[in-house]
Amino acid sequence: MPAHETGNAGIIDEYLTFINAKEFPCIAAKAAVANQQVRCMVAGNMACPKDDYDILQFLYNFVDEYRDSNSFYYSAVIIFSGQHIHNEEMFDALLWQRLNALQSLDAQHYDYDNRVEKDPASAKFSFSIKQEAFYIIGLHPASSRQSRKFKYPALVFNPHAQFEQLKTINKYEKMKHAVRKRDIALSGSVNPMLQDFGEASEVYQYSGRKYDDSWKCPLKITHATTNNNPSA
Repeated sequence: MPAHETGNAGIIDEYLTFINAKEFPCIAAKAAVANQQVRCMVAGNMACPKDDYDILQFLYNFVDEYRDSNSFYYSAVIIFSGQHIHNEEMFDALLWQRLNALQSLDAQHYDYDNRVEKDPASAKFSFSIKQEAFYIIGLHPASSRQSRKFKYPALVFNPHAQFEQLKTINKYEKMKHAVRKRDIALSGSVNPMLQDFGEASEVYQYSGRKYDDSWKCPLKITHATTNNNPSA
């Protein structure tokens, strides 16, 4: 089992098989698997805080590994084996519950990544752990999006800086269009919540649920800000 993978190996194999499926649309996720740059942790019940500290330590280890590498397409995945998800609203509530808990623990040790905004309403918001910004994708069996319909609830942490680096070398737009074309082939449409960074807050994309105009993000960031960032 690669470094920083913890938990049930069978469940981790199910996740890797899910990503490797021919119809799965995300090219970057497939590249991460092919390059053995996906790190997985299997936790227990998504509604329970008992694994939060271990999840945070797993993410800290991932951040260290990612920062030491010059490769693209890294991702960290938390898979929850002990929670049955009945609908999108249930998963959405648990996603924000866990993210609020993780950011609260992280804020005790680190400031926020100063390359992004910490206001969830900002179009330049991204979720920060160990001063490293992440774009998060939620997966669960009750998702209305085929590309997110995985057997277990899961949170996929993708380093935000990777997307900015891809833009710098003019690879991002080509990849984005290819992924959206594949998503249409799989689901019949592009995710209606999908927006590029800087156009609308990415919090609308995390759970895969379609929000109405009255929705307010429940994420409460408690981090301080800093002018220094170890990744910048």
